[in-house]
Amino acid sequence: MSENPRLYLKQIEVGPMANFIYLIGDRKTRECVMVDPAWEVDRILKIVAEDDMKVIGGLATHYHYDHTNGIADLVALAGCKVHIHKEDAPYLKDLKSEMIKVDSGAKIRVGEVEITFIHTPGHTPGSQCFLVDGRLVSGDTLFINACGRTDLPGGNAEQLYHSLQLLGKLDEKTVLFPGHNYEEGRTASTIGDEKRHNPYYQFHSVREFLGLRTS
Repeated sequence: MSENPRLYLKQIEVGPMANFIYLIGDRKTRECVMVDPAWEVDRILKIVAEDDMKVIGGLATHYHYDHTNGIADLVALAGCKVHIHKEDAPYLKDLKSEMIKVDSGAKIRVGEVEITFIHTPGHTPGSQCFLVDGRLVSGDTLFINACGRTDLPGGNAEQLYHSLQLLGKLDEKTVLFPGHNYEEGRTASTIGDEKRHNPYYQFHSVREFLGLRTS
């Protein structure tokens, strides 16, 4: 993959559940957004400052607590709002004023860096991934050699199957950045590698997928 000298993308592990927070931005304008603000927002903002960057917004892959418990801190400390898919917004009723509701296909620009929102329901109704310059921040929809669970409120295994198929249509060289550090020694993958090796991509129909997917 050709490198984009303007792209600022940083992966930082936080919290007791090995969450990844991502910073995505434009090195020239010194602006970035924080993906899934949680656990250690104050520490992440210090890292941003050390990089001579400034957080101007947040993005949430889905509503679960381990990915959103720092939204209020981010809003208070950075004075910004957080984009969340409209289908997950009802699960965060206490954060109405801090949210910007979005739909699939929406795009935002951080400087000259464009981020595309891809709706991938299944783990939650409003789960979404963020595609930027050949890189996919996938939240809990797709992991390295795994995928998100579907037994929590709003989960739907059939929707998850179709979401995985949607992501499988991306260029196989697309770099995958998951929402948790669940694969020891590997913090990123590619869509091509997941299609070849991830067990949840080895089904030829939703019926086969549902026969295995019980959680």
